Amino acid sequence: MRFTLFCVSFNLINMNRIFVFGISIISILLFNSCGKSKRFEIDTTKNTYKVKIHRFDKDIIQLDTTQLATSVDSLYTHYKEFLPVFNDNILGITDSDTLAIQNQLLNFLSDSTFSPVNRKVLKTFEDISDIENTVSESFTYIHHYFPEVTLPEVYFFVSGFNRSVILNDKFIAFGTDMYLGSNYEPYKELTYKYMLNNMRRECIATDIVSTTLFRMFIMNSSDNRLIDNMIFRGKVMYLLSVFMPNEKQEDLMGYTPEQWSWSTKFEKDIWMTIIDKKDLFSTDMLLIRKYMNEAPFTAPISQESPGRLGTWIGWRIVESYMNKNTTLSLKELMDENNAQKILENSGYKP
Repeated sequence: MRFTLFCVSFNLINMNRIFVFGISIISILLFNSCGKSKRFEIDTTKNTYKVKIHRFDKDIIQLDTTQLATSVDSLYTHYKEFLPVFNDNILGITDSDTLAIQNQLLNFLSDSTFSPVNRKVLKTFEDISDIENTVSESFTYIHHYFPEVTLPEVYFFVSGFNRSVILNDKFIAFGTDMYLGSNYEPYKELTYKYMLNNMRRECIATDIVSTTLFRMFIMNSSDNRLIDNMIFRGKVMYLLSVFMPNEKQEDLMGYTPEQWSWSTKFEKDIWMTIIDKKDLFSTDMLLIRKYMNEAPFTAPISQESPGRLGTWIGWRIVESYMNKNTTLSLKELMDENNAQKILENSGYKP
């Protein structure tokens, strides 16, 4: 998932507007051309890894409450691994307390607040073949380049706005009631404005793939500096861009077009600010979170900036590193845990 307020002024260099515009356009074109590189492209119509998403969300919404005991037994038959995890994480009930589960499900399904939400889910996700096709293509890439990895089963669920993701070593699950559109009225009282852009149906396939990648790889660093976090997330973003070649770069990042444009326009200034503040090798977790976590802006940079610029810059560094080291494989990239080495060998100079 894309992963979340401090006010600091950001002194930008006073440039000629035409010059800034020209540099911005060049930067965007260069980065998008790199993102669309055919270096790792494969034919996903061959040896396709077919993904079938389990529609627990649909089945639980359409549960026959007039025969609740039988209906719950049917759920256990079809979702014997997922249902106990759902009960624990969403209903807060142990798997053995079947009567409590029935009562809780009945309350949830008859709740006047969530009944219209559930209807919206059924309508919005009536046909998910496009999502399955996109995830299947991405999983085909992952299976091709990392065949030793066991890919997870994928489930959809609803939670009454309780949770957006559940995962364990066997599956990943996504709350479809959290992807009903950035203009969906109930969200305005539920969450922060800056998070709404990524609460769209169009975002769920990217979230499935990115969550799978973060599940596959963990940061291996005893130093846990800002640069370590930046490069690790940058590597995952690089994989995401390779495995979802048809998606726009800003959508992969979870940025609006305006946020992406701001970042490319001021890339040099962002980088120089990180360097000038001597933040790059900081181990201060509060500072690191300001650079890496979801937020309305990246606090050490500017109140006009998008959040997670640490990840964005990390992605740019890794992109530069892979463009300069053209013989490196994706596995070699992910196996290289020396973030400082990647930075030094990237030739990154925005």
